[in-house]
Parts: sequence; structure tokens; C-alpha cells
Amino acid sequence: MAGFDKVVTSYAEAMDGIKDGDTIIAGGFGLCGIPEGLINEIKRKKTKELTVVSNNCGVDDFGLGVLLHDRQIKKIIASYVGENALFEQQLLDGIIDVELTPQGTLAEKMRAGGAGIPGFYTATGYGTPVAEGKEVKEFDGRPYILEESITGEFAIIKAWKADRYGNLVFRHTAMNFNPMAATAGKITVAEVEEIVEPGELEPSQIHTPGIYVNRVIKGDFEKRIERVTTRK
Repeated sequence: MAGFDKVVTSYAEAMDGIKDGDTIIAGGFGLCGIPEGLINEIKRKKTKELTVVSNNCGVDDFGLGVLLHDRQIKKIIASYVGENALFEQQLLDGIIDVELTPQGTLAEKMRAGGAGIPGFYTATGYGTPVAEGKEVKEFDGRPYILEESITGEFAIIKAWKADRYGNLVFRHTAMNFNPMAATAGKITVAEVEEIVEPGELEPSQIHTPGIYVNRVIKGDFEKRIERVTTRK
């Protein structure tokens, strides 16, 4: 069992090997299902010139947004960036490069990268600035654009449960981009709420097999909500 045990006990060990200029693929949607502690460890390490691939860039003081304060992110590939004023300002000031990508295309870029598929054709984005400079091909009379897949040096994800072999179970909408991101990193680190012994997870309920996961750490999550709305 020891040779297959992927559990680490410190965030420093979890993110060991990250370096300036790396591409980081991050799971999460808004603040739901984000690897809070792993993001904070990147901030602590002060790693810079990062390319970050994620649905969005958190908020000003939480999630991936904390990496903007010390200008650790050089480029972000995302589908939505509307909740972060600092992000907007850095974009307008030319400090950060932004590649806006349709949400489904972004998910498929991760999935295809993890599957070893270098590119795919999609109709999404044709006739818009998204298609500029990309190859166009017709299938059954409809134009499609060629999108390249994405991989990164690190994938950081959040799961509900893991066993020591790295098999993962996600919970409800916190699943979001995490399963695709998990496959696309050369080193995939999962921050989880609970770690169980091998054999305790029902095999048919496992969402991401441990073959994709290199390290597992038990996190302590704040689970902040972006906007709390109640009735008057």
C-alpha cells in the first residue's frame, strides 16, 4: 500500500516543484469547488509569470484573485471574469493577458488535453473574435473552427472525498470543471474534505480514478459564497 499512498501532509509538499512560468489548470466555478489551500500556497511561494487556466479568476480577496495582488499571474485563459475588480484593472492596464474562451470550449480543451487529443473542431465561436487566426473547416456544410487542447505543469483541484490511492468523489455542483482539470496536469494535486482508506469508496461512485492524481491533501475549507441574496 505504501507505494501507492498519495497523501501528503503539508501544502508545501503538495505544491513542491511549482516554478515561475508554469501553466496551472485550476478546477472550480466561481468560488464553488475551488482548491482554496493550494491557491494560498501558490501565493505563499510567490511563484510568478504563471499562466492560469480556469473558468474565472475568483474575487478580489479570495480564490485565484489572491494571486493578482503580487502580480503572480501573467496570463489567464478563462470563460468568465466579471466578479473581480482588480482583475479588470490589470487587464485594462495591460498587466495581465486574457484569453476569453467559451465555457464549453474551455471544458473540452481540458478534457481533450487529458485524453491526449491535441485539438478538435467546434462550431462555437465561428464568426466572432474567438475564431480569429484559427483554421476553419466545413462538416456537412457547417463551418467549424479548430481549437487546441490544453495541458499544464500542475492541475489543482478540489474534491469531496479521496482514498489514499487518489481515487476521487466530487459533491454536487462542486464537480464543475474539476474532473476535466484533473486529467490535464502533468502533476495533479487534489485538496479534499475527507480521506478514507482504500476500499471504502464504492468503485461505481468514483468520478476521477487515482491514475490521474499524484498528490492528495486534506484541506480546511472556508467555502465562501460570492453573493448572498435573501428575501427582504
